[in-house]
Amino acid sequence: MTTLVAAIIGGIGGAIALLGLITFFLWLFISQCRKLSNKDSETGSSDPSAVGVKRSEDAPPEARQFRIEELEQATRQFNESNLIGCGNFGFVFKGLLSDGTVVAVKRRKGPPPLEFGEEVAYLSAIRHRNLVTLLGYCQERDSQMLVFEYLPNGNMCTHLYDTGKDSITKLEFKQRLSIAAGAAKGLCHLHGLQPPVIHSNFKTANVLVDENFIAKVADAGVSKLLEKIEDASSSASSSFNAFRDPELGQGDGFHETNDVYSFGVFLLELISGKEVIDKDAFQSNNSTFQWVQEHLSTNDLVDHRLVGSFTAEGMRDLIRLMMKCMRFPGKERPRMENVVLELDQILDKEITRTTVMGEGTTIVTLGSELFTN
Repeated sequence: MTTLVAAIIGGIGGAIALLGLITFFLWLFISQCRKLSNKDSETGSSDPSAVGVKRSEDAPPEARQFRIEELEQATRQFNESNLIGCGNFGFVFKGLLSDGTVVAVKRRKGPPPLEFGEEVAYLSAIRHRNLVTLLGYCQERDSQMLVFEYLPNGNMCTHLYDTGKDSITKLEFKQRLSIAAGAAKGLCHLHGLQPPVIHSNFKTANVLVDENFIAKVADAGVSKLLEKIEDASSSASSSFNAFRDPELGQGDGFHETNDVYSFGVFLLELISGKEVIDKDAFQSNNSTFQWVQEHLSTNDLVDHRLVGSFTAEGMRDLIRLMMKCMRFPGKERPRMENVVLELDQILDKEITRTTVMGEGTTIVTLGSELFTN
């Protein structure tokens, strides 16, 4: 009897041990399946760093802090032969970095503010196809430098203003419409940020074009950066600025409508091929209308290099949009997103018209229809 009880107890103990062993292996199997499932769903890989890599690829690269020795080597000690321009931030030099990247280096003298690096980091994070990319900065030897991507075809002034010499690049009407649309998309992106970024110094000289004549807006946010530099006011120019909205009083802050006005002046220069220098022509709706009518009547508004490359309808629509952007009061001006839509529509219609009817006119007679809806 004792032997039988011992056998029963031993059998029960063995069964319990076997059940425990089975349970353990079942738990281990389920745990491994869950781990594999998590790896597949989150990363598609067993590499635990894959998620982090994906996030870093989506995020814009941080602003690079260049050493001055690197920029001196890139610009051949800021040699005069590398000087390609001068803007409100200072002289601009073309440079070649050691990795083969061609850059534009803007340099100005003076001690940088403490937040200079932070401001540049914020601006460099703003990326868009129609904005010139800010790559990094340098603040050494009592100088501040901004390093931008380099665009080989320069700014639109060199392609528009008639200097009396034959222009190497004769941009036809549809090309100018495409450039206008690209610049508008750059400004629209800035205005759509939270908080909005107001360019506050938009002008033809700040519309650059790459090797394919894709427009990119330069110096976005640089004016705001200059406000933080102590001696910025001493370097400000008091000369006439046709792109400055007449509604802006001294000390007034900039708003999106001021950028829209500046864009309207840019459209005028695209149409005329000339630098706007008239100080009194664009102070009101009436003065703008009279100026346009006067130049239309003498056939002196549209750039003579555009002869045969536009339709009357397309040119009329662009002039009307220009005048909307320069309308008074500023609250009646269109938003940049609407300007983008109108430019795209004008370009699409112009392509359709010139495909079906051929290119075609040299004179535009518009009359009061400019202000009709």
